[in-house]
Amino acid sequence: MPNHSQAQTISVSGGSIFTTIAGSGPPVLLLHGFPETHLMWRDVAPLLASEFTVICADLRGYGASTCPPSTPDHLPYSKRVMAAEMVELMAKLSFREFMVAGHDRGGRVAYRMALDHPAAIRKLAVLDIVPTSAVWDRADDRFALAFWPWLLLAQAEPLPERLIGSAPDAVVHEALTGWGSSAAVFPPEIREAYVEALGSADHVHAICEEYRAAASVDRQHDRQDQISGHRIHCPLMPLWSGTGALAAWYTNEGGPLALWRQLADNVAGHPMPGGHFFPEEYPTETAKVLAQFFSDAASSSR
Repeated sequence: MPNHSQAQTISVSGGSIFTTIAGSGPPVLLLHGFPETHLMWRDVAPLLASEFTVICADLRGYGASTCPPSTPDHLPYSKRVMAAEMVELMAKLSFREFMVAGHDRGGRVAYRMALDHPAAIRKLAVLDIVPTSAVWDRADDRFALAFWPWLLLAQAEPLPERLIGSAPDAVVHEALTGWGSSAAVFPPEIREAYVEALGSADHVHAICEEYRAAASVDRQHDRQDQISGHRIHCPLMPLWSGTGALAAWYTNEGGPLALWRQLADNVAGHPMPGGHFFPEEYPTETAKVLAQFFSDAASSSR
């Protein structure tokens, strides 16, 4: 994690969220994806911390954050609830307005924050995702085979919980090596940390609930926004793997930027080198792009 970072566990309404905080300046919240934790930002965060206050958080149900009980409709693990929890977290840290970058699952929480809490989000970066409803509406055999967690983890309990819990190392290995990033990117201690994070039955259940929410209530929330015309108004920067699925699958629709422009007013972004985990593959390049994007916002507020 960032040099001289401070680890804190912050109490929120639904439990507690583990964070690391480093640097000074305008606040930037970084959110991880599956099967990672805040550790995915270990090389990006120190580079941003020279200019920003960088908060890296473990999402609800992931890493060292708590796993609140769920409900049959999976609402406690909806991106709406998780987004509200992150806004509460930042308020506890005295940040009422901030910028956010989210990779994978964290990107889905991040864009829901911009939709549901527009006054809090000054700028939004989403890394290697398109909106949840857009993914499901276009799901095909390529999607089913390539992004197996969407289908496997969303199955009714306890099947996915038992499968993942019996071989967390295999799950982490398949994800880290099967989505276009080199295995050499992930040192043994990082792999072990990601495996350990899947070693708790409570955490495995929580993560499955988050995927079940993505297949149900999250889609409903996205659809409601589309019907009502509710949109993201803050500047939005999508970044995606230049060799990954997003670079190839949505060409008929105009690519990731076109899909985001169906939901947001101010969209500009581009592909990045590396596979799905490009923030870990190319941290210097990722930090440079994020710093430029967020610095523009910081300068305009002075």
